[in-house]
Amino acid sequence: MQALLAGDAETPSMRGKIDLIYIDPPFDSKADYRTKIHLPGTDIEEKPTAIEQFAYSDTWKDGTASYLRMMIPRLVLMRELLSEQGSIYVHIDWHVGHYLKVILDDIFGKDNFRNEIVWLRTNDTGAFKFKRKQFSVNHDVLLFYTKSNSNYFDPPKRPYDEKFYKKFRFNDNDGKGRYYWADLAKPSENSIKRLMAKNEVKQRKSGKWSYKRYLKNVGDGIAYHDVWTDIFRSSSPSYATQKPEKLLERIIKASSNENSIVADFFAGSGTTGAVAEKLGRKWIMSDLGKPACMITRKRLIDQDADPFIFQSIGDYQKEQFEKSEFRTIRDLAHVVINLYGATPFPQHEGSPSNAGYIKQSRTLVVVDSPSKMTGYNTLKRAQEFRNRYAGGWKKVVVLGWNFVSDIGQIISKLNDKNLEVLVIPPDLLDKLRTKAKYRKLIDSGKIRFSSLQYLTVKPVKKEDYGKGNQEKVTVELDNYVLLSPDALPLDEKNKKKLQDVMADDPLALIEYWSIDPDYDGEVFRSRWQDYRQNVANDNDPFKVVRKAELILPKENKKRRICVKAVDVFGFESVAVVEVK
Repeated sequence: MQALLAGDAETPSMRGKIDLIYIDPPFDSKADYRTKIHLPGTDIEEKPTAIEQFAYSDTWKDGTASYLRMMIPRLVLMRELLSEQGSIYVHIDWHVGHYLKVILDDIFGKDNFRNEIVWLRTNDTGAFKFKRKQFSVNHDVLLFYTKSNSNYFDPPKRPYDEKFYKKFRFNDNDGKGRYYWADLAKPSENSIKRLMAKNEVKQRKSGKWSYKRYLKNVGDGIAYHDVWTDIFRSSSPSYATQKPEKLLERIIKASSNENSIVADFFAGSGTTGAVAEKLGRKWIMSDLGKPACMITRKRLIDQDADPFIFQSIGDYQKEQFEKSEFRTIRDLAHVVINLYGATPFPQHEGSPSNAGYIKQSRTLVVVDSPSKMTGYNTLKRAQEFRNRYAGGWKKVVVLGWNFVSDIGQIISKLNDKNLEVLVIPPDLLDKLRTKAKYRKLIDSGKIRFSSLQYLTVKPVKKEDYGKGNQEKVTVELDNYVLLSPDALPLDEKNKKKLQDVMADDPLALIEYWSIDPDYDGEVFRSRWQDYRQNVANDNDPFKVVRKAELILPKENKKRRICVKAVDVFGFESVAVVEVK
Protein backbone atom coordinates (compact mmCIF):
# COMPACT_ATOMS: atom_id res chain seq x y z
CA MET A 1 0.00 0.00 0.00
CA GLN A 2 2.87 2.35 0.73
CA ALA A 3 4.31 1.56 -2.72
CA LEU A 4 0.94 2.29 -4.34
CA LEU A 5 0.70 5.63 -2.55
CA ALA A 6 4.27 6.63 -3.37
CA GLY A 7 4.25 5.70 -7.06
CA ASP A 8 7.44 5.96 -9.09
CA ALA A 9 8.79 7.37 -12.36
CA GLU A 10 6.73 4.93 -14.42
CA THR A 11 3.64 4.48 -12.23
CA PRO A 12 1.61 7.38 -10.81
CA SER A 13 0.49 7.39 -7.18
CA MET A 14 -2.78 5.54 -6.51
CA ARG A 15 -3.78 8.02 -3.80
CA GLY A 16 -7.53 8.64 -4.08
CA LYS A 17 -7.88 6.31 -7.11
CA ILE A 18 -9.51 3.20 -5.63
CA ASP A 19 -13.34 3.07 -5.52
CA LEU A 20 -13.78 -0.09 -3.47
CA ILE A 21 -11.70 -1.97 -0.92
CA TYR A 22 -12.83 -5.31 0.48
CA ILE A 23 -10.65 -6.98 3.09
CA ASP A 24 -11.02 -10.22 4.98
CA PRO A 25 -8.19 -9.91 7.54
CA PRO A 26 -7.32 -12.77 9.90
CA PHE A 27 -9.57 -12.75 12.91
CA ASP A 28 -9.06 -16.07 14.67
CA SER A 29 -5.84 -16.22 16.65
CA LYS A 30 -6.05 -20.02 16.92
CA ALA A 31 -6.44 -20.62 13.19
CA ASP A 32 -4.29 -23.32 11.58
CA TYR A 33 -2.66 -21.81 8.51
CA ARG A 34 -1.01 -25.02 7.32
CA THR A 35 -1.47 -25.97 3.69
CA LYS A 36 -2.02 -29.52 2.44
CA ILE A 37 -0.29 -30.24 -0.88
CA HIS A 38 -1.49 -33.24 -2.89
CA LEU A 39 1.33 -34.94 -4.80
CA PRO A 40 1.38 -38.21 -6.76
CA GLY A 41 1.08 -41.00 -4.21
CA THR A 42 1.34 -38.80 -1.11
CA ASP A 43 0.20 -35.63 0.67
CA ILE A 44 2.57 -33.09 2.21
CA GLU A 45 1.51 -30.72 4.96
CA GLU A 46 3.31 -27.38 4.79
CA LYS A 47 3.55 -25.16 7.84
CA PRO A 48 3.27 -21.39 7.37
CA THR A 49 6.36 -19.85 5.76
CA ALA A 50 8.75 -17.80 7.87
CA ILE A 51 7.13 -14.57 6.79
CA GLU A 52 3.63 -15.91 7.57
CA GLN A 53 4.73 -17.26 10.94
CA PHE A 54 6.26 -13.91 11.78
CA ALA A 55 3.23 -11.96 10.57
CA TYR A 56 0.70 -14.04 12.47
CA SER A 57 2.75 -14.39 15.65
CA ASP A 58 3.38 -10.64 15.59
CA THR A 59 -0.32 -10.04 15.00
CA TRP A 60 -1.34 -11.98 18.09
CA LYS A 61 1.65 -11.83 20.47
CA ASP A 62 -0.23 -9.51 22.88
CA GLY A 63 -3.71 -10.69 21.92
CA THR A 64 -6.26 -8.19 20.63
CA ALA A 65 -4.00 -5.18 21.31
CA SER A 66 -1.37 -6.60 18.89
CA TYR A 67 -4.04 -7.29 16.30
CA LEU A 68 -5.30 -3.71 16.42
CA ARG A 69 -1.72 -2.36 16.23
CA MET A 70 -1.33 -4.40 13.03
CA MET A 71 -4.64 -3.19 11.54
CA ILE A 72 -4.55 0.55 12.35
CA PRO A 73 -1.70 1.66 10.02
CA ARG A 74 -3.10 -0.53 7.24
CA LEU A 75 -6.58 0.99 7.56
CA VAL A 76 -5.06 4.49 7.54
CA LEU A 77 -3.29 3.69 4.25
CA MET A 78 -6.50 2.26 2.82
CA ARG A 79 -8.33 5.49 3.57
CA GLU A 80 -5.63 7.41 1.66
CA LEU A 81 -6.03 5.09 -1.33
CA LEU A 82 -9.84 5.42 -1.45
CA SER A 83 -11.42 7.89 -3.88
CA GLU A 84 -14.01 10.43 -2.68
CA GLN A 85 -16.72 8.09 -3.99
CA GLY A 86 -14.96 5.10 -2.45
CA SER A 87 -16.19 2.47 0.03
CA ILE A 88 -14.52 -0.12 2.25
CA TYR A 89 -16.01 -3.40 3.51
CA VAL A 90 -14.17 -5.03 6.41
CA HIS A 91 -15.11 -8.69 6.83
CA ILE A 92 -14.82 -9.77 10.44
CA ASP A 93 -16.42 -11.98 13.09
CA TRP A 94 -17.04 -11.97 16.84
CA HIS A 95 -13.38 -12.34 17.86
CA VAL A 96 -12.39 -8.71 17.26
CA GLY A 97 -15.25 -7.15 15.29
CA HIS A 98 -16.50 -4.86 18.09
CA TYR A 99 -12.98 -3.53 18.77
CA LEU A 100 -12.36 -2.94 15.08
CA LYS A 101 -15.64 -1.03 14.78
CA VAL A 102 -14.32 1.59 17.22
CA ILE A 103 -11.06 1.88 15.24
CA LEU A 104 -12.94 2.26 11.95
CA ASP A 105 -15.15 4.98 13.46
CA ASP A 106 -12.01 6.89 14.36
CA ILE A 107 -10.23 6.47 10.99
CA PHE A 108 -13.17 6.85 8.60
CA GLY A 109 -15.49 8.91 10.81
CA LYS A 110 -18.70 7.88 12.57
CA ASP A 111 -20.73 9.77 9.98
CA ASN A 112 -19.25 7.64 7.21
CA PHE A 113 -20.39 4.36 8.77
CA ARG A 114 -23.08 2.91 6.52
CA ASN A 115 -23.98 -0.60 7.63
CA GLU A 116 -23.15 -3.52 9.83
CA ILE A 117 -24.09 -6.29 7.41
CA VAL A 118 -24.80 -9.67 8.95
CA TRP A 119 -23.91 -12.56 6.65
CA LEU A 120 -25.41 -15.97 7.53
CA ARG A 121 -22.54 -18.06 6.20
CA THR A 122 -24.09 -21.45 7.04
CA ASN A 123 -27.42 -22.90 8.10
CA ASP A 124 -25.64 -25.64 10.06
CA THR A 125 -27.43 -26.23 13.38
CA GLY A 126 -24.11 -26.58 15.18
CA ALA A 127 -25.56 -28.97 17.76
CA PHE A 128 -22.15 -29.50 19.38
CA LYS A 129 -22.12 -25.87 20.50
CA PHE A 130 -24.94 -26.47 22.94
CA LYS A 131 -22.63 -28.73 24.94
CA ARG A 132 -20.64 -25.56 25.65
CA LYS A 133 -23.80 -23.77 26.85
CA GLN A 134 -23.93 -21.25 24.02
CA PHE A 135 -25.83 -20.65 20.78
CA SER A 136 -24.22 -21.77 17.52
CA VAL A 137 -22.28 -18.98 15.78
CA ASN A 138 -23.32 -19.03 12.12
CA HIS A 139 -22.64 -15.50 10.92
CA ASP A 140 -19.87 -13.05 10.05
CA VAL A 141 -20.13 -9.27 9.92
CA LEU A 142 -19.21 -6.82 7.15
CA LEU A 143 -18.49 -3.30 8.42
CA PHE A 144 -19.30 -0.93 5.55
CA TYR A 145 -17.76 2.59 5.58
CA THR A 146 -17.31 5.28 2.94
CA LYS A 147 -14.71 7.98 2.34
CA SER A 148 -17.39 10.71 2.10
CA ASN A 149 -21.07 11.31 1.43
CA SER A 150 -20.37 11.10 -2.31
CA ASN A 151 -19.94 7.34 -2.31
CA TYR A 152 -21.06 5.33 -5.31
CA PHE A 153 -23.91 2.95 -4.37
CA ASP A 154 -26.26 0.92 -6.56
CA PRO A 155 -28.60 -0.95 -4.17
CA PRO A 156 -28.38 -4.68 -4.86
CA LYS A 157 -31.76 -6.33 -5.36
CA ARG A 158 -33.16 -9.83 -5.27
CA PRO A 159 -35.68 -10.83 -7.95
CA TYR A 160 -39.34 -11.26 -7.08
CA ASP A 161 -40.60 -14.82 -6.86
CA GLU A 162 -43.49 -16.35 -8.85
CA LYS A 163 -45.90 -15.96 -5.94
CA PHE A 164 -45.33 -12.19 -6.03
CA TYR A 165 -46.10 -11.93 -9.75
CA LYS A 166 -49.31 -13.96 -9.35
CA LYS A 167 -50.73 -11.14 -7.23
CA PHE A 168 -51.03 -8.95 -10.33
CA ARG A 169 -54.18 -10.67 -11.61
CA PHE A 170 -56.30 -7.64 -12.57
CA ASN A 171 -56.16 -5.71 -15.82
CA ASP A 172 -58.59 -2.92 -16.81
CA ASN A 173 -57.29 -2.94 -20.40
CA ASP A 174 -56.69 0.80 -20.11
CA GLY A 175 -53.05 0.58 -21.14
CA LYS A 176 -51.73 0.69 -17.57
CA GLY A 177 -51.13 -3.04 -17.37
CA ARG A 178 -51.62 -5.62 -14.63
CA TYR A 179 -52.18 -4.66 -11.00
CA TYR A 180 -53.46 -5.82 -7.60
CA TRP A 181 -55.19 -4.00 -4.76
CA ALA A 182 -52.59 -3.07 -2.11
CA ASP A 183 -53.15 -1.43 1.27
CA LEU A 184 -52.72 2.35 1.28
CA ALA A 185 -50.58 2.55 4.40
CA LYS A 186 -50.83 6.27 5.16
CA PRO A 187 -53.84 7.70 3.35
CA SER A 188 -54.15 11.47 3.28
CA GLU A 189 -56.92 13.57 1.76
CA ASN A 190 -54.60 14.78 -0.99
CA SER A 191 -53.34 11.30 -1.89
CA ILE A 192 -56.86 9.88 -2.00
CA LYS A 193 -58.06 12.74 -4.25
CA ARG A 194 -55.08 12.25 -6.57
CA LEU A 195 -55.69 8.50 -6.87
CA MET A 196 -59.45 8.96 -7.28
CA ALA A 197 -58.83 11.26 -10.23
CA LYS A 198 -56.97 8.37 -11.91
CA ASN A 199 -59.51 5.72 -10.80
CA GLU A 200 -56.79 3.96 -8.80
CA VAL A 201 -58.24 3.85 -5.25
CA LYS A 202 -61.22 2.38 -3.37
CA GLN A 203 -62.47 2.18 0.21
CA ARG A 204 -63.18 -1.23 1.68
CA LYS A 205 -66.10 -2.09 4.01
CA SER A 206 -63.69 -1.88 6.97
CA GLY A 207 -63.07 1.78 6.13
CA LYS A 208 -59.48 1.16 5.04
CA TRP A 209 -58.27 2.28 1.63
CA SER A 210 -56.63 0.22 -1.14
CA TYR A 211 -54.86 1.41 -4.29
CA LYS A 212 -53.93 -0.17 -7.58
CA ARG A 213 -50.30 -1.30 -7.48
CA TYR A 214 -49.17 -1.74 -11.07
CA LEU A 215 -46.60 -4.31 -12.15
CA LYS A 216 -44.82 -1.71 -14.28
CA ASN A 217 -44.07 0.36 -11.14
CA VAL A 218 -42.54 -2.33 -8.90
CA GLY A 219 -39.02 -2.22 -10.38
CA ASP A 220 -36.76 -5.17 -11.04
CA GLY A 221 -36.52 -6.58 -7.53
CA ILE A 222 -36.56 -6.06 -3.79
CA ALA A 223 -33.62 -4.18 -2.30
CA TYR A 224 -31.53 -6.24 0.11
CA HIS A 225 -31.43 -5.20 3.74
CA ASP A 226 -28.46 -5.59 6.08
CA VAL A 227 -29.04 -9.27 6.90
CA TRP A 228 -27.92 -11.58 4.07
CA THR A 229 -29.32 -15.10 4.38
CA ASP A 230 -29.20 -16.28 0.76
CA ILE A 231 -25.45 -16.93 0.26
CA PHE A 232 -23.64 -19.78 1.98
CA ARG A 233 -19.89 -20.34 2.29
CA SER A 234 -18.02 -22.39 -0.30
CA SER A 235 -18.38 -26.16 -0.01
CA SER A 236 -14.86 -27.00 -1.28
CA PRO A 237 -12.67 -23.89 -0.83
CA SER A 238 -8.97 -23.55 -1.63
CA TYR A 239 -8.62 -22.02 1.84
CA ALA A 240 -10.73 -22.79 4.91
CA THR A 241 -11.69 -19.10 5.06
CA GLN A 242 -12.37 -18.64 1.33
CA LYS A 243 -15.45 -16.50 0.69
CA PRO A 244 -18.06 -17.40 -1.95
CA GLU A 245 -17.99 -15.50 -5.24
CA LYS A 246 -21.66 -14.48 -4.89
CA LEU A 247 -20.83 -12.55 -1.71
CA LEU A 248 -18.12 -10.52 -3.48
CA GLU A 249 -20.32 -10.09 -6.55
CA ARG A 250 -22.98 -8.38 -4.43
CA ILE A 251 -20.45 -6.06 -2.80
CA ILE A 252 -18.64 -5.17 -6.04
CA LYS A 253 -21.86 -4.49 -7.94
CA ALA A 254 -23.22 -2.36 -5.08
CA SER A 255 -20.18 -0.14 -4.53
CA SER A 256 -18.32 0.13 -7.86
CA ASN A 257 -18.92 0.55 -11.56
CA GLU A 258 -17.12 -0.77 -14.63
CA ASN A 259 -14.59 2.07 -14.55
CA SER A 260 -13.68 1.38 -10.93
CA ILE A 261 -10.55 -0.05 -9.39
CA VAL A 262 -11.28 -2.67 -6.71
CA ALA A 263 -8.63 -3.68 -4.15
CA ASP A 264 -8.09 -6.43 -1.59
CA PHE A 265 -4.99 -6.27 0.64
CA PHE A 266 -5.59 -9.64 2.36
CA ALA A 267 -6.21 -11.47 -0.92
CA GLY A 268 -6.16 -15.08 0.33
CA SER A 269 -7.27 -17.24 -2.59
CA GLY A 270 -8.05 -14.21 -4.78
CA THR A 271 -11.86 -14.23 -4.79
CA THR A 272 -12.08 -10.41 -4.91
CA GLY A 273 -9.90 -10.10 -8.02
CA ALA A 274 -11.48 -13.12 -9.71
CA VAL A 275 -14.99 -11.65 -9.33
CA ALA A 276 -13.86 -8.09 -10.19
CA GLU A 277 -12.29 -9.47 -13.37
CA LYS A 278 -15.54 -11.22 -14.35
CA LEU A 279 -17.50 -8.03 -13.70
CA GLY A 280 -15.19 -5.91 -15.86
CA ARG A 281 -13.51 -3.98 -13.03
CA LYS A 282 -9.80 -3.28 -12.67
CA TRP A 283 -8.31 -4.84 -9.55
CA ILE A 284 -5.30 -4.84 -7.22
CA MET A 285 -4.60 -7.69 -4.79
CA SER A 286 -1.79 -8.39 -2.36
CA ASP A 287 -0.93 -11.14 0.10
CA LEU A 288 2.20 -12.08 2.05
CA GLY A 289 1.80 -15.84 1.56
CA LYS A 290 3.35 -17.67 -1.39
CA PRO A 291 0.54 -20.29 -1.44
CA ALA A 292 -2.05 -17.49 -1.56
CA CYS A 293 -0.33 -15.79 -4.50
CA MET A 294 0.08 -19.11 -6.30
CA ILE A 295 -3.60 -20.06 -5.95
CA THR A 296 -4.65 -16.57 -7.03
CA ARG A 297 -2.46 -16.58 -10.16
CA LYS A 298 -3.63 -20.05 -11.15
CA ARG A 299 -7.27 -19.10 -10.54
CA LEU A 300 -7.02 -16.04 -12.80
CA ILE A 301 -5.31 -18.05 -15.56
CA ASP A 302 -8.02 -20.72 -15.22
CA GLN A 303 -10.80 -18.18 -15.83
CA ASP A 304 -8.93 -16.78 -18.87
CA ALA A 305 -8.36 -13.38 -17.26
CA ASP A 306 -6.94 -10.47 -19.21
CA PRO A 307 -3.14 -10.01 -18.83
CA PHE A 308 -2.14 -8.95 -15.33
CA ILE A 309 1.08 -7.93 -13.60
CA PHE A 310 2.53 -10.01 -10.76
CA GLN A 311 5.17 -8.28 -8.67
CA SER A 312 7.09 -9.19 -5.52
CA ILE A 313 7.18 -5.94 -3.57
CA GLY A 314 7.48 -6.79 0.12
CA ASP A 315 10.86 -6.94 1.82
CA TYR A 316 10.46 -9.28 4.76
CA GLN A 317 14.17 -9.65 5.49
CA LYS A 318 14.73 -5.89 5.53
CA GLU A 319 11.85 -5.40 7.97
CA GLN A 320 13.16 -8.18 10.20
CA PHE A 321 16.68 -6.75 10.10
CA GLU A 322 15.42 -3.36 11.25
CA LYS A 323 13.77 -5.02 14.27
CA SER A 324 16.85 -7.00 15.24
CA GLU A 325 19.72 -5.93 17.51
CA PHE A 326 22.11 -5.83 14.54
CA ARG A 327 22.00 -2.20 13.48
CA THR A 328 24.30 -2.24 10.43
CA ILE A 329 24.52 -4.43 7.34
CA ARG A 330 28.17 -5.01 8.26
CA ASP A 331 27.16 -6.46 11.64
CA LEU A 332 24.61 -8.74 9.97
CA ALA A 333 27.04 -9.83 7.25
CA HIS A 334 29.62 -10.79 9.89
CA VAL A 335 26.99 -12.81 11.75
CA VAL A 336 26.07 -14.73 8.58
CA ILE A 337 29.76 -15.26 7.71
CA ASN A 338 30.41 -16.73 11.15
CA LEU A 339 27.33 -18.98 10.91
CA TYR A 340 28.61 -20.26 7.57
CA GLY A 341 31.88 -21.20 9.23
CA ALA A 342 34.07 -18.48 7.76
CA THR A 343 36.02 -15.58 9.32
CA PRO A 344 35.09 -11.94 8.55
CA PHE A 345 37.90 -9.76 7.25
CA PRO A 346 39.22 -7.39 9.94
CA GLN A 347 37.94 -3.85 9.69
CA HIS A 348 40.49 -1.56 8.02
CA GLU A 349 40.61 0.72 5.00
CA GLY A 350 39.88 -1.12 1.78
CA SER A 351 38.59 -4.19 3.58
CA PRO A 352 35.17 -5.42 2.32
CA SER A 353 32.54 -5.13 5.06
CA ASN A 354 30.35 -7.96 3.74
CA ALA A 355 33.01 -10.62 3.10
CA GLY A 356 34.98 -13.27 4.92
CA TYR A 357 37.25 -16.18 4.14
CA ILE A 358 38.03 -19.84 4.84
CA LYS A 359 41.82 -19.93 4.86
CA GLN A 360 42.37 -23.66 4.45
CA SER A 361 40.37 -23.96 1.21
CA ARG A 362 41.23 -20.45 -0.04
CA THR A 363 37.53 -19.62 -0.28
CA LEU A 364 35.95 -16.17 -0.14
CA VAL A 365 32.44 -15.76 1.29
CA VAL A 366 30.31 -12.78 0.21
CA VAL A 367 26.99 -11.93 1.93
CA ASP A 368 24.47 -9.89 -0.05
CA SER A 369 22.20 -7.29 1.60
CA PRO A 370 18.72 -8.35 2.85
CA SER A 371 17.28 -5.37 0.96
CA LYS A 372 18.64 -6.51 -2.42
CA MET A 373 17.70 -9.08 -5.05
CA THR A 374 20.82 -11.11 -5.77
CA GLY A 375 21.40 -11.29 -9.54
CA TYR A 376 23.94 -10.92 -12.35
CA ASN A 377 25.73 -7.79 -11.09
CA THR A 378 26.31 -9.27 -7.63
CA LEU A 379 27.74 -12.50 -9.06
CA LYS A 380 30.03 -10.64 -11.50
CA ARG A 381 31.39 -8.49 -8.67
CA ALA A 382 31.97 -11.63 -6.60
CA GLN A 383 33.98 -13.18 -9.46
CA GLU A 384 36.10 -10.03 -9.81
CA PHE A 385 36.59 -9.92 -6.04
CA ARG A 386 37.81 -13.53 -6.06
CA ASN A 387 40.24 -12.91 -8.89
CA ARG A 388 41.76 -9.65 -7.60
CA TYR A 389 41.47 -9.28 -3.83
CA ALA A 390 44.64 -9.93 -1.85
CA GLY A 391 46.35 -11.88 -4.62
CA GLY A 392 43.38 -13.96 -5.75
CA TRP A 393 41.44 -16.88 -4.27
CA LYS A 394 40.43 -20.33 -5.46
CA LYS A 395 36.63 -20.07 -4.94
CA VAL A 396 33.91 -17.59 -3.98
CA VAL A 397 30.61 -18.41 -2.27
CA VAL A 398 27.75 -15.88 -2.51
CA LEU A 399 25.11 -16.05 0.24
CA GLY A 400 21.85 -14.26 -0.65
CA TRP A 401 18.45 -13.58 0.91
CA ASN A 402 16.35 -12.76 -2.17
CA PHE A 403 17.06 -13.71 -5.78
CA VAL A 404 15.94 -12.58 -9.22
CA SER A 405 13.66 -15.20 -10.78
CA ASP A 406 16.14 -16.13 -13.55
CA ILE A 407 19.09 -16.64 -11.19
CA GLY A 408 19.47 -20.27 -12.31
CA GLN A 409 19.85 -19.11 -15.90
CA ILE A 410 22.42 -16.49 -14.87
CA ILE A 411 24.51 -19.05 -12.98
CA SER A 412 24.35 -21.42 -15.95
CA LYS A 413 25.56 -18.72 -18.37
CA LEU A 414 28.44 -17.70 -16.11
CA ASN A 415 29.53 -21.37 -16.15
CA ASP A 416 31.97 -20.92 -13.29
CA LYS A 417 32.66 -24.05 -11.20
CA ASN A 418 34.44 -21.90 -8.62
CA LEU A 419 31.37 -19.71 -8.02
CA GLU A 420 28.78 -21.15 -5.62
CA VAL A 421 25.47 -19.45 -4.80
CA LEU A 422 23.53 -20.44 -1.68
CA VAL A 423 20.31 -19.33 0.02
CA ILE A 424 20.41 -17.89 3.54
CA PRO A 425 17.63 -19.59 5.59
CA PRO A 426 14.50 -17.40 5.26
CA ASP A 427 13.75 -17.55 9.00
CA LEU A 428 17.32 -16.71 10.08
CA LEU A 429 16.57 -13.08 10.94
CA ASP A 430 13.71 -14.18 13.16
CA LYS A 431 16.19 -16.40 15.01
CA LEU A 432 18.65 -13.48 15.23
CA ARG A 433 16.32 -11.13 17.12
CA THR A 434 18.85 -10.91 19.95
CA LYS A 435 22.59 -11.45 20.29
CA ALA A 436 21.91 -14.15 22.88
CA LYS A 437 19.99 -16.15 20.27
CA TYR A 438 22.87 -15.63 17.86
CA ARG A 439 25.35 -17.15 20.32
CA LYS A 440 23.08 -20.20 20.69
CA LEU A 441 22.98 -20.64 16.92
CA ILE A 442 26.77 -20.49 16.70
CA ASP A 443 27.04 -23.18 19.39
CA SER A 444 24.40 -25.41 17.80
CA GLY A 445 25.90 -25.41 14.29
CA LYS A 446 22.42 -26.19 12.91
CA ILE A 447 22.15 -23.43 10.29
CA ARG A 448 22.07 -24.86 6.78
CA PHE A 449 22.59 -22.81 3.65
CA SER A 450 20.61 -24.30 0.74
CA SER A 451 21.12 -24.57 -2.98
CA LEU A 452 18.87 -22.53 -5.29
CA GLN A 453 15.85 -23.94 -7.10
CA TYR A 454 16.05 -23.85 -10.88
CA LEU A 455 14.32 -25.14 -14.00
CA THR A 456 15.85 -26.62 -17.14
CA VAL A 457 14.20 -27.27 -20.50
CA LYS A 458 15.22 -29.61 -23.29
CA PRO A 459 16.50 -28.16 -26.58
CA VAL A 460 13.58 -26.38 -28.25
CA LYS A 461 12.44 -27.84 -31.59
CA LYS A 462 11.21 -25.61 -34.42
CA GLU A 463 9.78 -26.79 -37.74
CA ASP A 464 7.66 -25.48 -40.61
CA TYR A 465 3.95 -25.93 -40.23
CA GLY A 466 1.13 -25.72 -42.75
CA LYS A 467 1.74 -23.78 -45.95
CA GLY A 468 4.97 -22.17 -44.84
CA ASN A 469 3.79 -19.02 -43.07
CA GLN A 470 3.62 -20.77 -39.72
CA GLU A 471 5.96 -22.83 -37.58
CA LYS A 472 5.54 -25.35 -34.81
CA VAL A 473 7.64 -24.76 -31.69
CA THR A 474 7.95 -27.64 -29.22
CA VAL A 475 9.01 -26.85 -25.65
CA GLU A 476 9.63 -29.67 -23.18
CA LEU A 477 10.55 -29.52 -19.50
CA ASP A 478 13.78 -31.30 -18.63
CA ASN A 479 14.36 -31.10 -14.87
CA TYR A 480 13.50 -29.14 -11.75
CA VAL A 481 15.86 -28.73 -8.83
CA LEU A 482 14.16 -27.53 -5.66
CA LEU A 483 15.61 -25.78 -2.66
CA SER A 484 16.80 -28.18 -0.01
CA PRO A 485 13.84 -29.46 2.06
CA ASP A 486 15.65 -27.95 5.09
CA ALA A 487 14.82 -24.48 3.76
CA LEU A 488 11.10 -25.24 3.60
CA PRO A 489 8.56 -25.04 6.46
CA LEU A 490 8.18 -28.82 6.81
CA ASP A 491 8.51 -31.19 9.74
CA GLU A 492 10.78 -34.25 9.48
CA LYS A 493 8.02 -36.60 8.32
CA ASN A 494 7.00 -34.29 5.48
CA LYS A 495 10.63 -33.56 4.53
CA LYS A 496 11.10 -37.31 3.99
CA LYS A 497 8.00 -37.45 1.77
CA LEU A 498 9.29 -34.51 -0.27
CA GLN A 499 12.74 -36.08 -0.68
CA ASP A 500 11.10 -39.24 -2.05
CA VAL A 501 9.14 -37.22 -4.65
CA MET A 502 12.27 -35.22 -5.58
CA ALA A 503 14.23 -38.42 -6.13
CA ASP A 504 11.48 -40.16 -8.10
CA ASP A 505 9.99 -37.38 -10.27
CA PRO A 506 11.14 -33.80 -9.55
CA LEU A 507 8.87 -32.34 -12.26
CA ALA A 508 5.87 -33.55 -10.22
CA LEU A 509 6.60 -30.54 -7.96
CA ILE A 510 5.68 -28.07 -10.73
CA GLU A 511 2.35 -26.45 -9.89
CA TYR A 512 2.06 -24.63 -13.22
CA TRP A 513 4.21 -23.45 -16.07
CA SER A 514 3.73 -21.06 -18.95
CA ILE A 515 5.49 -19.97 -22.13
CA ASP A 516 6.19 -16.62 -23.77
CA PRO A 517 7.51 -17.52 -27.27
CA ASP A 518 8.51 -13.91 -28.04
CA TYR A 519 10.06 -12.74 -24.78
CA ASP A 520 11.38 -9.16 -24.90
CA GLY A 521 13.54 -9.54 -21.80
CA GLU A 522 11.27 -7.39 -19.62
CA VAL A 523 7.57 -8.27 -19.74
CA PHE A 524 6.50 -11.93 -19.72
CA ARG A 525 3.35 -12.49 -21.80
CA SER A 526 1.94 -15.97 -21.39
CA ARG A 527 0.79 -17.58 -24.66
CA TRP A 528 0.41 -21.10 -23.27
CA GLN A 529 0.08 -22.55 -19.78
CA ASP A 530 -0.75 -25.74 -17.96
CA TYR A 531 -1.29 -26.40 -14.29
CA ARG A 532 -2.13 -29.21 -11.93
CA GLN A 533 -5.88 -29.97 -11.72
CA ASN A 534 -6.19 -28.97 -15.38
CA VAL A 535 -7.25 -32.15 -17.18
CA ALA A 536 -7.85 -30.46 -20.56
CA ASN A 537 -4.29 -31.31 -21.67
CA ASP A 538 -4.13 -34.73 -19.99
CA ASN A 539 -6.07 -36.86 -17.51
CA ASP A 540 -3.73 -36.53 -14.54
CA PRO A 541 -4.87 -33.95 -11.94
CA PHE A 542 -1.61 -34.21 -9.95
CA LYS A 543 0.88 -33.45 -12.71
CA VAL A 544 1.39 -30.85 -15.42
CA VAL A 545 2.04 -31.95 -18.98
CA ARG A 546 5.76 -31.90 -19.73
CA LYS A 547 5.62 -30.91 -23.41
CA ALA A 548 3.87 -28.07 -25.23
CA GLU A 549 3.44 -27.47 -28.96
CA LEU A 550 2.77 -23.89 -30.13
CA ILE A 551 1.72 -22.96 -33.66
CA LEU A 552 3.16 -19.50 -34.31
CA PRO A 553 3.65 -17.05 -37.20
CA LYS A 554 6.95 -17.76 -38.92
CA GLU A 555 9.79 -15.32 -38.18
CA ASN A 556 13.11 -14.98 -40.03
CA LYS A 557 15.03 -14.16 -36.86
CA LYS A 558 16.03 -15.66 -33.56
CA ARG A 559 13.08 -16.53 -31.37
CA ARG A 560 13.60 -15.85 -27.68
CA ILE A 561 11.48 -18.26 -25.63
CA CYS A 562 10.89 -17.76 -21.93
CA VAL A 563 9.50 -20.52 -19.71
CA LYS A 564 8.23 -19.68 -16.24
CA ALA A 565 7.39 -22.34 -13.65
CA VAL A 566 6.01 -22.12 -10.13
CA ASP A 567 6.38 -25.09 -7.80
CA VAL A 568 3.89 -26.37 -5.23
CA PHE A 569 5.53 -24.17 -2.55
CA GLY A 570 5.17 -20.99 -4.62
CA PHE A 571 8.81 -20.64 -5.72
CA GLU A 572 9.24 -19.29 -9.23
CA SER A 573 11.92 -20.27 -11.75
CA VAL A 574 12.65 -19.00 -15.24
CA ALA A 575 14.47 -20.48 -18.22
CA VAL A 576 15.19 -18.48 -21.40
CA VAL A 577 16.18 -20.19 -24.66
CA GLU A 578 17.11 -18.61 -27.99
CA VAL A 579 16.24 -20.55 -31.17
CA LYS A 580 17.62 -19.66 -34.61
